[in-house]
Amino acid sequence: MTSDQGLGFNRLAILLIPCFPAPRSLFSTQLRRIPFSLRIISMRRGMWVFILLGLFLLAVGFAGGFAWASRPTPTPTATMIVTVTPSLTPTKTHTSTPTPTNTPTPSNTPTQTHTPTSTLTPSITPTPSITPTASNTPTITPTPVVRGRVHTQANCRYGPGIAYLFEWGLYPGNRVTVLGRNQDATWVYVDPWTYTDYCWVSVKVLDFDGDIHSVPQIRTLLPYTEFYWPPKNVRYSRMPNGEVMVNWDLVPMSLDDNRGYLIEAWVCRDGQVQFTPLHFWEPPAIIID
Repeated sequence: MTSDQGLGFNRLAILLIPCFPAPRSLFSTQLRRIPFSLRIISMRRGMWVFILLGLFLLAVGFAGGFAWASRPTPTPTATMIVTVTPSLTPTKTHTSTPTPTNTPTPSNTPTQTHTPTSTLTPSITPTPSITPTASNTPTITPTPVVRGRVHTQANCRYGPGIAYLFEWGLYPGNRVTVLGRNQDATWVYVDPWTYTDYCWVSVKVLDFDGDIHSVPQIRTLLPYTEFYWPPKNVRYSRMPNGEVMVNWDLVPMSLDDNRGYLIEAWVCRDGQVQFTPLHFWEPPAIIID
């Protein structure tokens, strides 16, 4: 009995199954009456029939395989190929017989006799040789090597003056090789033995083993940066007292990069034009000329 509920009403279904005894088949009734020993004998006979049939099929397969393996193999038959080679036929060639010709007999020819003539022998005139004159060989004077030893701690700078920035530190006992000097020999351009580059240092902190005036006067270039451009609108004016005032527009720089402004001026002092580097933090700059 099942019950289903849907769409507002109940449905009730009842499945009726008839109950009655099933008839026994005649075959199953007769099979139960055969003795068990007879069924065993019948099964053995059927098994022997299948075994014999399998052995027969196996024997037929072996016989067929042996017959296929023992089949005769065809032997190739040699074929003779006859090649005809043409033979050369001799050809008759007619040859001509030379005809004898008359050969003329040579006659006596008179021989001319040449009379030798005298030959003039040229004489060799000696040519005067030029004796080379000894010339003066220029004498190369080597540039003297001047070295120095630091006796007071100092700053080695990018230029000849305290207006230039610091580049390297020198300490007492350091050795340097002098490469050049400025105009009045107050600063020298040196190669410190403890540094891989060159810089300027004051002569007041060095002891030299030679004359620094013997080294050449030189000028060097300053390093530059591409982050800041040179000042613009640079202008100057001379004041009544003889001083020169220089003005320019400020260049915006960070606090770390702001090192002020450098002016390299040539001023007249005591009747001579002298190179004077000056440092200013901001305009204007007053220069005494």
